[in-house]
Amino acid sequence: MTIIIKNKETLLINDFKFKCSIGRKGFSRHKKEGDSKTPIGTFKLGEIYYRRDRVKKFTSKLKTIIIKKNMGWCDDPKSKFYNRLIRIRKNLKISHEKLFRKDSKYDLFILVKYNYKKTYKNRGSAIFLHLTKNYSPTKGCIAVQKNDFLIINKLINKNSKIKIT
Repeated sequence: MTIIIKNKETLLINDFKFKCSIGRKGFSRHKKEGDSKTPIGTFKLGEIYYRRDRVKKFTSKLKTIIIKKNMGWCDDPKSKFYNRLIRIRKNLKISHEKLFRKDSKYDLFILVKYNYKKTYKNRGSAIFLHLTKNYSPTKGCIAVQKNDFLIINKLINKNSKIKIT
């Protein structure tokens, strides 16, 4: 099963077509940290992360991880934890995305394994398939509405990939 990002506003999976949003500056074959571009390529999917306090009775064929208040994703190219899940502490001195947020963007998200298995510094981090309410451009992720995300979740499995063209 492959999720295809056809253009800046279309996500396809089997016979389903969903509206989506991508990075504010479009697509890139040469993604860089902070460039607001969505990376081009075919990537494996990682785990689904979710907020248990906002998403009830959630199941998936992917491994699921409950988002806790102290969870973050390192986007600091100088860190040995670059493009990895981290625990946020008070005196943490590395740049990161908070996963437990006031908005609903990360109530549900799937890790896109871009620059993940072998991580290269400054090539981009924290690429997710996450939620949106208004399809505003992202910082490089792919975003869909919650109802569409829940349908996509039912269609994919641990062998699914995402192809961004």
